[in-house]
Amino acid sequence: MASVSNKKGKFSLKAYRGDVKTLLAFNLDKAGTKNLAGFTIQCQPQGQAAYYLHNQLQFKTPGDHAQDPKEPANSSINAPIHKFRWIHVPGSVHQGTKPFLGQYIYTVTPRYFNDKQSLLPLDSKLSASVQIDVVAFEKGGLALGFTRGFTQSQAFVNHFGKDALIRPKGKELLFDTSAQSGMNAQGEKFTFAQEFEWLGFTARERIFDVLDEVLGDKALRLDMFAYDLNEPDLMNVLLNLAAQGRVRVILDNATLHHSATSPQPEDQFETLFTKAAKGNAAILRGKFGRYSHDKVFIVSAAGGPVKVLTGSTNFSVTGLYVNSNHVLVFNDAKIAAAYAAVFDESWNDKTSKAAFQKSAWANKVSTFSTIPKTDIAFSPHDAAHVATVLGDIAVRIGKEDNKAGGNVLFAVMEIDNGTSPVYTALNALHAKETVFSYGISDSTSGIKLYAPGNKTGVLVTGKPASTVLPPPFNQVPGIGLGHQVHHKFVVCGFNRPGAVVYCGSSNLANGGEEENGDNLLAIHDSDVVTAFAIEAVGLVDHFNFLDKYSTGPKAKTKPAASPKQAAVSAGWFLSTTDTWAKPYFDPKDLHCADRELFA
Repeated sequence: MASVSNKKGKFSLKAYRGDVKTLLAFNLDKAGTKNLAGFTIQCQPQGQAAYYLHNQLQFKTPGDHAQDPKEPANSSINAPIHKFRWIHVPGSVHQGTKPFLGQYIYTVTPRYFNDKQSLLPLDSKLSASVQIDVVAFEKGGLALGFTRGFTQSQAFVNHFGKDALIRPKGKELLFDTSAQSGMNAQGEKFTFAQEFEWLGFTARERIFDVLDEVLGDKALRLDMFAYDLNEPDLMNVLLNLAAQGRVRVILDNATLHHSATSPQPEDQFETLFTKAAKGNAAILRGKFGRYSHDKVFIVSAAGGPVKVLTGSTNFSVTGLYVNSNHVLVFNDAKIAAAYAAVFDESWNDKTSKAAFQKSAWANKVSTFSTIPKTDIAFSPHDAAHVATVLGDIAVRIGKEDNKAGGNVLFAVMEIDNGTSPVYTALNALHAKETVFSYGISDSTSGIKLYAPGNKTGVLVTGKPASTVLPPPFNQVPGIGLGHQVHHKFVVCGFNRPGAVVYCGSSNLANGGEEENGDNLLAIHDSDVVTAFAIEAVGLVDHFNFLDKYSTGPKAKTKPAASPKQAAVSAGWFLSTTDTWAKPYFDPKDLHCADRELFA
């Protein structure tokens, strides 16, 4: 069930199910926007008290408007939200860092100003409600997981403080995650483990669920591909399994992960693993042509492979707790067997690029008619197959430009590094008005923010330089030279028949597909596509805002509005007119296409 909807008069509400998050979309006819003050959103977890979602902004003079004195001025009952959609992630404001997961009821109410531009009291006769499960995403044999990837956010600063450490200042490999990591503005102390649980979100949960399952059942064994490897709790599990003779690891040894003179974390882990290993436990260092870039667990029982975890998430502190990433867990013996065969091929070939390119796995796409239907390509490929695999994605992106309501939503680490038909296609999208495009990458070039009165797409960067946010927003930490957006996914045809998401470890680049050990998946399922689309929307919305306030030397764009208007509409107070809603009904504005796509 990708979505549920309800209608009250001319107001309609739609809720899309994500991975422990919900995208709420609203719609009215144009006449219903006269004096529209925004939307109030009430949320009720099953068996618990209802609460109102919070706006970041409030009215300049709350006393001039109908207010609920029991709620803060920025509660959406007192400060309605000026958007036609909203993503709710439990635990961002309410319920703390361990929110309730289960059935939620969302009640949304259009709010109006009187002729004196004063907010009228909430009228429940205008409200519409929907009921939807807010849980970790599972469908058929697939479970999804996403890192939170929002160290540069108000929620992170509110929970943990701007100066929270992500790892200790020393270089200890297996540091104690129960040690104190910092203290927030309220004086609450927290540990690395508490911070990691919040930042790692469902991706961390999926990864450790697999590891704990193997550790707790001596009949199981684990094969693992790793690129970055330095998460301390994860490494301790691997060392425990090594001592029991139940794990094999193929670990990248490219220059950034290996040094004879200055051992890298992966080198240090190799030494500890070799010392601990007994029986069939073994480790192989290799890089194919350039990198051993997969991030994969393969779980096997006595009868053969039973489960596989893959995706973009590196098994590292940065990969899990700073980067925006995804994992996929297939509880499917056929898919697990394919990954196990690729692992054995790589192991037996000693990660030789030339040998793997000649194997049965390198130059075909394996299709699994499971639920959900999934295609998987394993690299390194030869040049001809690289052109086919990436060319097919570019063609699929192009098809969205030829359909009414066509759309592409994406989050990719690279978009301007080397040649790739996928990069070319994605870079061209934001200039077009015939397809809805919403994307983010870590590139800082070619960025296009939302332009008022313009229907062209949005392409933002996950690396805003030296953001300085206006009140009432807290300042957020930077991420230095690392990556914020480490995803590699492209959604084509959200909310349409034939929707697909391309994802996995592949950077979607020619060089990577020809030189790296990688896996690239195409999942043909509307529910899975919706979960990934919500991730893209959340990232683009968030960084579109941060990028507007990027003041560093690499900033390529400036807010399109005047400083005064920017202060009112984005940084300071809610406006007291209905002008904020007009772009959502202007056919020449991207906001209009946005409303039509989601609501």
